[in-house]
Amino acid sequence: MSRVEIGLDAPSTINILTYNCWGLKYLAKYRVERLLDVGRCIATTVPTPEIVGLQECWTQEDYFAIRKQTRHLLPYGKFYYSGIFGGGLAILSRWPIVESNMVRYPLNGRPTAFFRGDWYVGKGVACATIQTGQGRENMIDVFCTHLHAPYAPEANDSYMCHRTAQAWEIARLMRQAAERGHAVIGLGDFNLTPSSLAYQLITTHAPMQDVWRALHPDSSLGATTNQLEMARRRDMPSARYNLRENGATCDSVLNTWRWSKQQQKQLLKGNSIVVDPMTPDPRAKRLDYIFFSNGFNTCPATAQWRIESAKVGMTERHPTLDCSLSDHFSVEATITRIPQASISNADALHKRFSVHDQTTDTALRTLTNTSLHPTLYTSYNPSPTSSFLPPPSTRTPSPPKTNSIQLSASSQSYLPPSTYDEILALISSDKDRAQRQRRLRLVHFVASVIISIICFIAIWWSKNAGVSFMLVFISTLNFGGGVVQGLIGGLFEGHELRALKEFEWEIEAAKGLAEKGEGKEVIPIEGITKQRSLQENRRVEEGGENGERKSSSLEHGKEEVESEKELWERVRASEEYSGKENNARRAQSRFVDFHGNA
Repeated sequence: MSRVEIGLDAPSTINILTYNCWGLKYLAKYRVERLLDVGRCIATTVPTPEIVGLQECWTQEDYFAIRKQTRHLLPYGKFYYSGIFGGGLAILSRWPIVESNMVRYPLNGRPTAFFRGDWYVGKGVACATIQTGQGRENMIDVFCTHLHAPYAPEANDSYMCHRTAQAWEIARLMRQAAERGHAVIGLGDFNLTPSSLAYQLITTHAPMQDVWRALHPDSSLGATTNQLEMARRRDMPSARYNLRENGATCDSVLNTWRWSKQQQKQLLKGNSIVVDPMTPDPRAKRLDYIFFSNGFNTCPATAQWRIESAKVGMTERHPTLDCSLSDHFSVEATITRIPQASISNADALHKRFSVHDQTTDTALRTLTNTSLHPTLYTSYNPSPTSSFLPPPSTRTPSPPKTNSIQLSASSQSYLPPSTYDEILALISSDKDRAQRQRRLRLVHFVASVIISIICFIAIWWSKNAGVSFMLVFISTLNFGGGVVQGLIGGLFEGHELRALKEFEWEIEAAKGLAEKGEGKEVIPIEGITKQRSLQENRRVEEGGENGERKSSSLEHGKEEVESEKELWERVRASEEYSGKENNARRAQSRFVDFHGNA
């Protein structure tokens, strides 16, 4: 269908779903039967999904099986090709996909870990532009991804740097889409928890809001074994609580593929096992996400949306096999279009109080007593169960663990320099490992060449056929292994090192900008903070005509205090209209809870 054929009526709501199908060919049990039922469940989900992102749908056979059962509801779809065995990503849509491409991650595992397969499938980001109605204002950019799996606890995770680099890449793609003025949806199996560095990068360096945390700001930061989650001293969650409040999609006791081998054997024998929803669920965590942004509104007619609802779905079992449909559950969300009149009123209020002015911005920051978390700065929130997403220029995304730094009200936000130092330490560790392994592999290659030459010389002098055969056999195996190690050391390790250096440069650049943002002195004035450049203060104190300049500065400061008092009164007067006072109290309690009641 061409753009001309798209209906005039743009949707008032959009239902979104993301699901990891666990469709590993030859490895995943009952793959064909389960994925057939996945298509049926998507088609019968209420409300009906209108944009769907699938992960680990590795074969076209499985993709077409799902398409066959959902085509009447989702007539448009794209299966993405990547790597040696395919990227496992697909996007289904009610509306036409007018643009599409696959962006591979520069850092994506190692070929030596062939038993894990991440490198061979060519993981990346499936990108699609969906036209929901006529005009540029009704375009939505969708990004579906599956980040590198951890395979070990965070403290021993050798792929954390790769996953963090992948989060950086998808954050860049989503930020660029937002800068084009489109609404942006990021969804998939991110293989990370809200306490991770990768999560912080996504929610800070892209104007994205985690839809679950927008509606459940007190949800968990990870499994109960997570250090930050333990610091919060919460009660052991039940399986039901993890589904309803924490949004747990993986490692739930309700998922049969996470059961012990003994329980799974009983299930295979036909012995049905019922799990009480109130069973303690210590290992469950949230790995699957839907992120959303209204984008930077360069077009006045661009649609504005708010997050209406979010839930964990597809928890049912296969009707005949009695097993879960996948080793993950789905995440489902609904966004609702904001009436144009509400947008106009909101824009007028923002304009009235000069949100782009630094002084007003700092005044609004005081209301939340923090550098605003993306789930906190939700002005004009029409109800406790929905979250309006203002233009990113009026809010500052930040990670859950710490405050972010924003250089100006409409500029890019940054994490504290110490967080970038953590990422740089990860990169440095990976670079050292890659360089060490590269040297060892190249030494192995040179040694194999020397050993092969020695073997061939020995064959020349050997008169025993059996000994000659063994020497040829050893030489062949040795040289073959050496060539493989040489190729990995000379080609792949070099590629990884170059990608790490690029990532390192970009993080160092972001750290430099964050340090510039920190180079400002925060001076409290009757509850309102005003930032003044330290450099400017030095010039005032050290420059010529010191006394006159200081006197002038004091007079100017008094005028600023008076203007700030007036500003504060105006902001206070607007609270009844915008509900900021209530939001501030909720924001402050959320911020404290998020940091473990510290």
